[in-house]
Amino acid sequence: MRQAIVTPSEDRIRWVEVPGAEPARVYLHGLGASSPVYFAGAAAHPLLAGRRSLLLDLLGFGISDRPTDFPYTLEAHADAVAAALDEAGLVEVELVGHSMGGAVAIVLAHRHPRLVANLLLVDANLDPITPVRRPGSSGIATFSEEEFLAGGREEVRRWVGPLWWSTMRLAGPEALHRSAVHTARGTVPTMREILLDLEIPRTFLHPQADGELPGAERLRASGVEVVAVPDCGHNIMFDNLDGFAAIAATALARRA
Repeated sequence: MRQAIVTPSEDRIRWVEVPGAEPARVYLHGLGASSPVYFAGAAAHPLLAGRRSLLLDLLGFGISDRPTDFPYTLEAHADAVAAALDEAGLVEVELVGHSMGGAVAIVLAHRHPRLVANLLLVDANLDPITPVRRPGSSGIATFSEEEFLAGGREEVRRWVGPLWWSTMRLAGPEALHRSAVHTARGTVPTMREILLDLEIPRTFLHPQADGELPGAERLRASGVEVVAVPDCGHNIMFDNLDGFAAIAATALARRA
């Protein structure tokens, strides 16, 4: 395990690093998740192995510190990851982001372009969403922070089930709530608009069962490869590891 100080208060982001060839590959997890858990199988898959890989936990989640005074906006997450990559001596990484981690990855590529050479988004958040009481960032964002800390977290535990909760329980309560609120709120311009303007290879994976991705035609017109993955739900790399690895290997080989 490695770590880097990423805030003036000396809060640390931590990651599990697998040695291998450059350029490095960085994995960013979704809300309430942890990259060493969600991406270990992908990083070790024969089609993706052999590359220096950082399975990084965002501030507030997994094995990273959980400060209560951090804003947990998508921009703040992206800047903290950038500080960790600087500490690791990395530039022009292959960046893989799932769900909320995909939104962070888009913002990171926009705010720190020297750090990212290729972007693989795994069913990432692209647009603001209206909070609705259901599992995910939308449901958590229906609570005020006071409500969430006072009992909403336990309600969310009942919503999400034991698999997701196994990593969600590691998140700082403030981190989980603020990250959900800001993921639902999105960015200005939106993550989708930022993605359209990036000038690096970009690939977006989504479950085939969900049907056509909204706005796919415009994404493709801007150079984004949009790929429907069969036999999976939102956690594509869990549900269809071989399919994910095959598509990811091709996508991450693309160069500008």
